[in-house]
Amino acid sequence: MRAAAVLTALVLVHPLYAQHEHHEHSADPGNLGHVHFVTSCNAAAQGDFARGVALLHSFWYSEAENSFRKAAAEDDPTCGMAWWGVAMANYHPVWAAPTPDELKTGTEAAAKAKEVGARTDRERAYIDAINAFYSGTGDHAARAAAYESAMEKVAAAYPKDDEASIFYALSILGTASPNDKTYAKQKKAAVILNRILPNEREHPGVAHYIIHSFDYPELASLALPAARAYAKIAPASPHALHMPSHIFTRLGLWDESIASNIAAMDKAHAYGTAHDPAMSSFDELHAIDYLVYAFLQEGRNDEAKTLVDRAAAVTKLDNPNFAAAYAISAVPARYAVERRQWAEAAALTVPKNISFEKFPYAEANIQFARALGGARSGDLTTARDALARLDTLHAALTGYWADQVEIQRLGVAAWLAHAEKKDDDALNLARQAADLESRTEKHPVTPGAIIPARELLAEMLLELRRPSDALAEIDRDLATAPNRKNALWLKSQARTRIATK
Repeated sequence: MRAAAVLTALVLVHPLYAQHEHHEHSADPGNLGHVHFVTSCNAAAQGDFARGVALLHSFWYSEAENSFRKAAAEDDPTCGMAWWGVAMANYHPVWAAPTPDELKTGTEAAAKAKEVGARTDRERAYIDAINAFYSGTGDHAARAAAYESAMEKVAAAYPKDDEASIFYALSILGTASPNDKTYAKQKKAAVILNRILPNEREHPGVAHYIIHSFDYPELASLALPAARAYAKIAPASPHALHMPSHIFTRLGLWDESIASNIAAMDKAHAYGTAHDPAMSSFDELHAIDYLVYAFLQEGRNDEAKTLVDRAAAVTKLDNPNFAAAYAISAVPARYAVERRQWAEAAALTVPKNISFEKFPYAEANIQFARALGGARSGDLTTARDALARLDTLHAALTGYWADQVEIQRLGVAAWLAHAEKKDDDALNLARQAADLESRTEKHPVTPGAIIPARELLAEMLLELRRPSDALAEIDRDLATAPNRKNALWLKSQARTRIATK
């Protein structure tokens, strides 16, 4: 079936409701959707294993690992697939590469799965596939590609095994390039998921990965049915409640994004504090970042400020990972920059409630806001200091995040040059930033840039008395980020200036 036909067919998906087969477990949060992953393990292990797979499909990796370890340690020590599950819980295809600790845990679990073994060729194929990732050579991208290739073979060998195809689709998304504007891999994954959908309407992974397949401006509308279904499929999962807001954000549907992230934030908070009253969840912070973004687009600044303070007050995290670090830095940066409070942005400091050493691209959000705020408010000392720090952070990065920090660095260098009356240099730098941003895609960890580089370019053109050129850039920005408050304001300014010329 051709990709175009598949993409159209997905629009016909209707909201889905699932009844979860409940298994006794001390930390069972409730309805996670339906999975159908049969193994040769005993009945007790099969229950915990199925629960673990459902958790995997909603990216609740820590709970998934707990469930798989229970299956291996308490239910069936001969269940090699339980160790496969532990290994899978430490590999996050569309997130960040495993940390050193996750890589060690996953490598040991994959080896244990092979050592314990399995009773069927199908199960051994799954175990071999995850070992292709953990025992592979080369960097993360090379090992992810090896896993994708191995899962392609599993899916081909067992065409009636929907789980093999679903995990294969996810592996494809895990190797998609953020610079490929044809979205070839994303569309390939969507073809697979669409084929499975009629038989798996209550499966959390199918709806979830359709959203990831279409989490791009040109494709987002195709994922609306899946977005409106996923939270109903797995309402116990904070990520399932949040994930629809990726599509709502892409389409500028702020009310739906707000409702989605309030539900996700509350679910994550309740689950975290049930284990430790002082603990915050990284899922909670991730939802807060998206929620602050949406509140600011509707001008609900007081509600956004409450969440800024909530993120700043975090003292203990269930998992101080990249998503937590990103949210902790992005939330205050967004709040100042989106409100155009330049002196407030310049006065920001790096939060102390998480270490940014492993996540230099997250600290860059604060330094970007400081540098832009300084350049826009006349505090050029702060602007230069923050830009120097951005240079240092950029030097520590490679690949995707190096490009994202370079976009920030070029953007603030442009406004610093403008403040120094070097307008030719300023405009050249601003265009470089906007063009680089157009060649990449946002990461799922963020609802969007602290401020799009093309908006900064448009505003600079306005300041240089070129409103028609500014309007053209604003329209390009709104085509990929509809209903952004700042862009709409800039558009009104450009139109007014054109009319009064």
